[in-house]
Amino acid sequence: MADYTQIRYETSSGVATVTLYRPEKMNAFTGVMMNELLSVFDEIDADDAVRAVIVTGEGRAFCAGADLSGGAKTFDDGDWSSPNDERTRRDGGGRVTLRIYDCKKPVIAAINGAAVGVGATMTLPMDVRLASTSARFGFVFSRRGIVPEACSSWFLPRAVGISQAAEWVYSGRVFDAQEALRGGLVRSVHEPAELMPAARALAEEIAHNTSGVSVALARQMLWRMLGASHPMEAHRADSRGIQLRGRSADAHEGVTSFLEKRPATFTDSVSRDLPDIFPNWEDPEFS
Repeated sequence: MADYTQIRYETSSGVATVTLYRPEKMNAFTGVMMNELLSVFDEIDADDAVRAVIVTGEGRAFCAGADLSGGAKTFDDGDWSSPNDERTRRDGGGRVTLRIYDCKKPVIAAINGAAVGVGATMTLPMDVRLASTSARFGFVFSRRGIVPEACSSWFLPRAVGISQAAEWVYSGRVFDAQEALRGGLVRSVHEPAELMPAARALAEEIAHNTSGVSVALARQMLWRMLGASHPMEAHRADSRGIQLRGRSADAHEGVTSFLEKRPATFTDSVSRDLPDIFPNWEDPEFS
C-alpha cells in the first residue's frame, strides 16, 4: 500500500474507503491529491479483495474545489500554449475522472459537506452519490472566469439532463443537498451521522452478494453505452458477455446456488477472469 499524504485509504470486508484528507483546507484539490487519487485507483483495481469503493471527505467538507492559494494566477499557464498550438496541458481533474471512469469496481460517493468545482465534478463518474444534509454543491466555473473541467460537460448532462446541467453550470451558484436530490445529482440525503453507514450498507450489498467479474463488466457496459450510437452496440456487447460468462465458474455457481436456495460463493477474480467484451472499442488518446 502506498504512503499517501492528502488522502487516506483503508479496506475492510471487501470495501475500500478513500478519504480526501486536507481537513484544514476543506480538502481542496491539489496536484499531490490528483496523483494520489490516480495511484489509489490503480491499487484498488489490482486488489481482488476490493469489491466496492466509497469516496468521502475528512472533516466538514467533501472537497471545496481547487486549492486557490496560488492567488489570481491559480489557473494561469502563462504563454506556453495558444489556441493554435497543438500542445495542451491536461486538466488534472479530468485525469482523475477518467481514471474513475475506467475503474473496474463500483464507486460510491459519500458527500459529507461542501462539494464545489472539482469537488463536485470528480463525483460525476462515480456510480452512486449519497449526500449529507450539510452538503453543498456548486459548478462555479463561470464565477471564476474559467470553464467546466474534469470531463463534466460529458458526465453532468448524462447524470441530470441537459437543462438542469445548463442551469447549474451557467449560473455557477451553490445549492443544497435537497436541490441536488430533486435534480437527480444524488440518490439520497442523510443526516451526517447516517451518511457513511448508508454508503457502507450499499457497498457491502454489492461486495457480499454479487460476482465481481459480473459487476466489473456491467459497469463497463452501462458507462460505455452512454456514448453508443445505436442499441446494436449494446446487443453486440451483451451477446459476447453472455456467451463468455455463461460458461464461467461464477455463472455455474450463480444458477446452482439459486436452485439450492443458498448464498452464492463466487470464485472468479477481476484480475484473472475479466473478459474483453468490447474488442473493437476505441480508447481515445489525449493529444
